[in-house]
Amino acid sequence: MTIGQPDAAVGVEEHPASAEPARAGTIAHGKSPTRIAMDRLRKDKVAVVCACIVLFFILIAIFAGVLTKIEGSDIRTFHPDLVDAYGFPVSGPTASHWFGVEPKTGRDNFARWVYGARPSLIVAFVATLFGTVVGVVMGLLAGFLGGWVDRVISWVVDFVLSLPYLLFAIAMVPIVEQLRGGSFNLSPDQQASTRFYVLIFVLSFFGWAGLARIIRGEVLSLREREFVLAAKAIGVPTRQVLFKELLPNLVAPIVISASLALPAYVTAEAGLSFLGVGLIEPVPSWGQTISNATNWFKADPIYLWLPVLGITALVLALALLGDSVRDAFDPKTRR
Repeated sequence: MTIGQPDAAVGVEEHPASAEPARAGTIAHGKSPTRIAMDRLRKDKVAVVCACIVLFFILIAIFAGVLTKIEGSDIRTFHPDLVDAYGFPVSGPTASHWFGVEPKTGRDNFARWVYGARPSLIVAFVATLFGTVVGVVMGLLAGFLGGWVDRVISWVVDFVLSLPYLLFAIAMVPIVEQLRGGSFNLSPDQQASTRFYVLIFVLSFFGWAGLARIIRGEVLSLREREFVLAAKAIGVPTRQVLFKELLPNLVAPIVISASLALPAYVTAEAGLSFLGVGLIEPVPSWGQTISNATNWFKADPIYLWLPVLGITALVLALALLGDSVRDAFDPKTRR
């Protein structure tokens, strides 16, 4: 037995290559830039916390009806017995009304707060989606085709960027209402839905131009690369070159632009509603609530601070998450 042990040891030492395949199989394959960016985001504590905050507001918007049922309130029910003759609430937050009631009407503040998150998120996400799709398509066509297509699209982009955003938003509302028969012939629900869609259109209309200019610049540099020239040389259709060759290389600027557009659109919706151009009753809106609460700030500060804190937390989380996404997709950044 003592003689066989060295032989067995020698046998193992003479064939060290037998372990090579096992070690080679454990070597990780190369990761794509998107996979690397996602790994960096998961390690970023700020990004994780901000993503949780954004998810919290999304869940509030989705389950607003369930939350109000748990509280036992309703968004449109008036409670005149909970306000005095001057419209001031007679009591603060209670078990039946967690955030108190609205001055003058007695409507539940918690119900209007959770439902107020819906239009902000819907407007922001839908406008970002439409603006991103239109901007990417226009930028791809302008940068790849060139010639008169590039000149026309570039002229349209410059024209859109030169328009006064606020005046355009103010003018669109009465124009669309007039096309639908005039504001006097529309019910409050119809007026609210009209303003909702006009707001999405305005934000999308002004949001695509900046992204189109960025994508055009990226495509101008990419179309001279070897893989694009090779695809064109072997007769690959233009649509396939655009969406299968060029588009995967534009993920970083698209994701960065979309992540930075979301907080801007949330702020824009609240600002326009505050000015009376955006959403109106009966659609609840944080900006609309802030506009109404400015007259009751001293008597009922919670009525103002609820939507202010909601907008601040959501916009700050989206902005910091957008910065983290930008840093994660930037290979020159190390955090």
